[in-house]
Amino acid sequence: MKTKFLLIIAIALTCVMFSCKSVAVAAKIAGAAGLVDRNTANAISQSAIAIGTAAEEINPEQEYYIGRAVAANILSSYRLWTGNAALSAYLNNICAAITINSPRPDVFNGYHVAILDSNEINAFATSGGHIFVTRGLIGAAKSEDALASVIAHEVAHIQLKHGIKAIKNNRITQAILITGTSAAGAAAGMNVNQLTDVMKESVGEIVSTLVNNGYSQTQEFEADNTAMALMAGAGYNPASLIEILRVLSTIQTSGSGFGKTHPTPAARITNAERTVKNYSVPNTSSTRQARFTAATRAL
Repeated sequence: MKTKFLLIIAIALTCVMFSCKSVAVAAKIAGAAGLVDRNTANAISQSAIAIGTAAEEINPEQEYYIGRAVAANILSSYRLWTGNAALSAYLNNICAAITINSPRPDVFNGYHVAILDSNEINAFATSGGHIFVTRGLIGAAKSEDALASVIAHEVAHIQLKHGIKAIKNNRITQAILITGTSAAGAAAGMNVNQLTDVMKESVGEIVSTLVNNGYSQTQEFEADNTAMALMAGAGYNPASLIEILRVLSTIQTSGSGFGKTHPTPAARITNAERTVKNYSVPNTSSTRQARFTAATRAL
């Protein structure tokens, strides 16, 4: 049993380095030749296919449907705020200004910004183009440019495919775990299709992990840097990201909202101050202050 288990693990690791399809075929040949029993051969083949599938590129349509699942997860914990349609339209117009001249001006079903009915300071983005901003975070912004920096940060996560990268990495991990399960399953005569179900059932857990644990510090810094580039391209002042981070540093707690899923504002400010020097954009934020005040008055 131990030998078979080690054999499966070794083949799975080989699959990561070489062609998973070749490993799957080799496993079937080995089973037919009697080098390993057929259940073990099937388990190895199924594991190789699972790992190979996890490593495939996810196309824009798949991104959307994965993102829609993430959005549904968010809305199971937060309610949408529909108290002012004009404010929602205002946020979507800011998003359109940010994305229209960006490297990825459109996604499968477009970008959409919605407001969450929560005083928590938080925002989320899914690979499907859904961007959620809490009332609390909108209320913390002191200018349109500061609000634009929040939206640009979430757009950056989408365009950099951070959510998809996190999901893919977890799917590969789950595939390797299935490999271990296959060893026990093969010995017990478990149906290989049942092992495949383990992979499918893990998707819900991956979505939850993505939302609750947040991205790595490196990815958050990357999103901030990209957000400043997006803002500069749209005519917003990139330094406004630092403005909102300074506000957050005075009101944010480490156990909730941005404090739970993001690096500290101080660390992000240090990173942003290095990057903002790359941009020379006239500060025209005062020309937008009146419409910002009018739009956010509903809060």
